[in-house]
Amino acid sequence: MQLDHHFAVAVEWAGNRGTGTSDYRAYGRETTVSAAGKLSIDGSAARVFHGNADRWNPEELLIAALSECHLLSYLHVAASNGVVVVDYRDDATGTMQQTADGGGHFTSVTLRPRVTISVGDPELARELHAKASALCFIANSVNFPVLHEPEILVSG
Repeated sequence: MQLDHHFAVAVEWAGNRGTGTSDYRAYGRETTVSAAGKLSIDGSAARVFHGNADRWNPEELLIAALSECHLLSYLHVAASNGVVVVDYRDDATGTMQQTADGGGHFTSVTLRPRVTISVGDPELARELHAKASALCFIANSVNFPVLHEPEILVSG
């Protein structure tokens, strides 16, 4: 059975400094990302692309989406397999390759989840990252490798 789910966000440009896009350096890259009933996210281009370093950029948001999707998929498979997760932190990184025409693409993202469990087999907890990856909607939607370097800790 196939189920379709729909999601909606609004992105608004806030970078018109009075002359619009009259010149490449004349406009700001600030944006606001919003959705009904949620806190807004202040966005921008990455600093390397003349953006505001104090705001989230699309590259960071893509990595965050992959990381959060993996986390949520992992919690599901852990609970389903008797592994009790009590702490989870991921220090994820991504590599983007810019092309000569000014475009580019991600070549990989590496997730580094540090998972603490209180119940369950640590080796099973490590193996469940592959299952979580297979279930992650976002990882299944990108055309570059999403790598995993998990660390499993046992509490107590």
